[in-house]
Amino acid sequence: MKHNLLFILLVACSFLFSCSQKEEIPFVDGLEDYPTLQKVLSEKDKYEVQILFSSIDRNEHGLPLYEDYTFNLDDQKYFYPASTVKLPVALLALEWLNEQGIDNLDRNTTLLIDSVRPSQIPAYVDFSSEDSLPSIGHYIKKILIVSDNDAYNRLYEVLGLDYINQKLKEKGLTNTVISQRLSFPISPEENRYFNPVKFVDSTGSVILELPERHTETDYFVPSKPQIGKAHYKNDSLIQDPMDFTYKNKFPITDLHGVVQRIIYPMAFPEAERFNITEEQRGFVMKYMSTLPRESDFPKYELPEFYDSYSKFFKFGSSKDSIPDQFRIFNKTGWSYGYLIDGTYFVDFENDVEFFVSAVVYSNEDEILNDDNYEYEEIGLPFFTELGEYLYQMELKRKKVIKPDFENLKNLR
Repeated sequence: MKHNLLFILLVACSFLFSCSQKEEIPFVDGLEDYPTLQKVLSEKDKYEVQILFSSIDRNEHGLPLYEDYTFNLDDQKYFYPASTVKLPVALLALEWLNEQGIDNLDRNTTLLIDSVRPSQIPAYVDFSSEDSLPSIGHYIKKILIVSDNDAYNRLYEVLGLDYINQKLKEKGLTNTVISQRLSFPISPEENRYFNPVKFVDSTGSVILELPERHTETDYFVPSKPQIGKAHYKNDSLIQDPMDFTYKNKFPITDLHGVVQRIIYPMAFPEAERFNITEEQRGFVMKYMSTLPRESDFPKYELPEFYDSYSKFFKFGSSKDSIPDQFRIFNKTGWSYGYLIDGTYFVDFENDVEFFVSAVVYSNEDEILNDDNYEYEEIGLPFFTELGEYLYQMELKRKKVIKPDFENLKNLR
């Protein structure tokens, strides 16, 4: 897949850590062994598939050199990003904490969320935490391990839309729009109100208090996307496409870039990184890769929470345990027929590492909100086969300098 001249050029660009041009993924031999992948790729418009894959080499200092490959990538083509938006919001919550500069205010500080409108719900306890109290850190854990919706909504309520969208724009994520809570059916106007919150210490004394806030800015998807041929609303079938104008947008390139900013922040200009400490980055990476069975607080048990509950690539179609040699740092999304995953994939035993992000749409009847999607038949097999295909390709690829995974192993 690579040749000597390309490798020399990559090494010459090592100071910038990456200087690849995006090329089409070389899907060539052996697709007969991957029937769902072959089917989706051959009907790319029907399945709205987009893929961004980054192979990784290392220079003499161990720094990453990316070579990017794509399939049908189009950041202007809308898809519903579902829970993937939780990842940048979790990172921004840590950045926001750092910006406050207040003693004893950190991710473990108790966070109490109040309500002053009928559309708001308070949160004073969290029985899944060790001390039964909510905090930003505990919400981030729940987001990263099992993609908890309420946890995302609580961070949304602390930060507010102006902060979230402005920060993402500053980091170069200009195609992303955040405008809504998740699994919380309220109007766009109500989504522009944010609950009053306060942080308290162990004695109950207030460290920081924020009143209810509101934004006048109307955040929406500029293309005003309409999806499907019909949709259900309040148990009634509406014979029109579903309007996604006031839903979130998070294209594949931005998702891929956020995962890369976490794993290798130095590959980005300082202004485009998340302003978090190395300790905080380790915390995020640990829980991005934590399997449900590895968590005590929160506690997640079988049969509902199996290893691949939120690990789609290579393992998504199986409920068996994921072997210890693999570690998957990722964020998934799953809604309205769309499945999305942005992943840094590692095999410790065979020195394999790569980034891959993809979306596939599995909704044969083109009706939304009918709970009739082909996740098991198309979506998860697609991710399983794509992950396996890329993994086998990387297993065979020769690398001059092997990666050092000791820091990643220590995150367990």
